[in-house]
Amino acid sequence: MLISDLLSPERIRCDVSSSSKKRLLELISEELARNSDEFTQRDIFESLCARERLGSTGLGKGVAIPHGRIKGGRHVEASFIRLRKPLPFDAIDGEPVDLLFCLAVPEDCGEDHLKLLAQVAELFSDSELLEELRKAKDAGTLMQLLSGTKH
Repeated sequence: MLISDLLSPERIRCDVSSSSKKRLLELISEELARNSDEFTQRDIFESLCARERLGSTGLGKGVAIPHGRIKGGRHVEASFIRLRKPLPFDAIDGEPVDLLFCLAVPEDCGEDHLKLLAQVAELFSDSELLEELRKAKDAGTLMQLLSGTKH
């Protein structure tokens, strides 16, 4: 499964504002549920919160991959959000987060889910890419950067 298979410019939000981590998880849930006939916003929110209670999905360098497993789902839903102002997220390095790759996956997704998380984590380990994502002017440019067609 490729990032370009999961994202489209319509699933990318630039310069989002949020007042707290909880409110941000609510926004992410709304975004992931928007085009899904399988997942509700509440299902996603509860799953994201449960995952965050296990440990922050903040990777460091201003990046987080909030994700959750949802009962009854058959498809992966993804979204990318760039915050206007970094937000405390309990990241591993203590730095606030401004780039989020968000996922809702079927409960039985198993190994595919882990491969996808590894792929996203590897992508976000590239400091040059992170800088370009922060400077990008619009969702189309962000899409190109995330799918590897511009760099």
